[in-house]
Amino acid sequence: MTETLENQVTVSDRAAKRIAKILSKEADGSMLRISVEGGGCSGLQYKYDVVDTRESDDFVIERAGAVVLIDSVSLQYMSGSEVDFVDDLIGQAFQINNPHAVAGCGCGTSFTI
Repeated sequence: MTETLENQVTVSDRAAKRIAKILSKEADGSMLRISVEGGGCSGLQYKYDVVDTRESDDFVIERAGAVVLIDSVSLQYMSGSEVDFVDDLIGQAFQINNPHAVAGCGCGTSFTI
């Protein structure tokens, strides 16, 4: 899928390094798939899977040895987002800064658009 301004999703340097580290421990050709599915306290949540195949409608982000796939349905919910990785006193986690999210749950794992 071709990247355009309205559907661009970016991956921060921190996230790219962490994804590359995770994928280096997996089989050659592994990629991280991020998808949006129903669930969680606020209605929608992100799902992360390590996969070895791309679908024809996948939006593909390649950066610093990391390959991230987002399916076309999830991309509608994630357009304009940045995938980041935070490491603080509370713990380590991927964080998606989504401009479309209008509310989130207290634990930070689900959101509402």
